[in-house]
Amino acid sequence: MRSLILTAMAVLVPGVALAADAPAAAAAGGSMVGPYAVLVAGFAMAFAAGLCGLGQGRAIAAAVEAMARQPSAAARIQTAMIIGLALIESLAIYVLVVAMILLFVQPIR
Repeated sequence: MRSLILTAMAVLVPGVALAADAPAAAAAGGSMVGPYAVLVAGFAMAFAAGLCGLGQGRAIAAAVEAMARQPSAAARIQTAMIIGLALIESLAIYVLVVAMILLFVQPIR
């Protein structure tokens, strides 16, 4: 519960700090998309990297356990594990591409 509260505070506090500048930015013709795009890109990459790491760890653990139970099928299990790890890693790469788009494409005006 404590980590959930701390995470919520970390997400909301920058929003409150940036909200004070919103009328001035709107009056000057600026956009609030830029600062929020940086936050979203950072959080998305952090979540993707963490969850993909957890998924890869569980996949490897399951494959090693399966190979220990049935050594004769180790080659097939290893092939399936490597394909699965590649697909899991591709999810992190897709998030990285979206994060780069958020960071380097001009914001909506």
